[in-house]
Amino acid sequence: KQHHLTIHDIQEVIGTMDPLDGAGDFLDGLRERTQVILLSDTFEEFAKPLMKKLGWPTLFCNSLVIDQSGTIQDFRLRQAEGKKKAVMAMQSAGFTVHAAGDSYNDLGMIQQAEKGAFFHPPARILTEYPQYAVFYDYPAFAGFLLG
Repeated sequence: KQHHLTIHDIQEVIGTMDPLDGAGDFLDGLRERTQVILLSDTFEEFAKPLMKKLGWPTLFCNSLVIDQSGTIQDFRLRQAEGKKKAVMAMQSAGFTVHAAGDSYNDLGMIQQAEKGAFFHPPARILTEYPQYAVFYDYPAFAGFLLG
């Protein structure tokens, strides 16, 4: 509000960003073999430009409250510990869940899943949670998730 930025301004900047090299092919390859759901702490309105570039994968995330002028007024978290609870819900429906994330906000989800890993995490998390697999390239990561 202070700088008079609207959701349209923010989405325009995000629209100039591209997914990581290989991310689209990685997701397409996974979706050929299994169901894929992205769980994110971001906001739907921020994610839309990147989701379009990735072929609109299923995304569970939070949302923003935006007024008619496009000004962000507030945010709505779906629920506390949303990623972990989403994994629990999928498991209660009979799904086996393989999960991965890049940082501390993904720990509950990774710990709850039948199989969990980190993808491009900060170095500090590796020393604190050495029991989880770590990946830096998509082919090895896909092999882990699908294996």
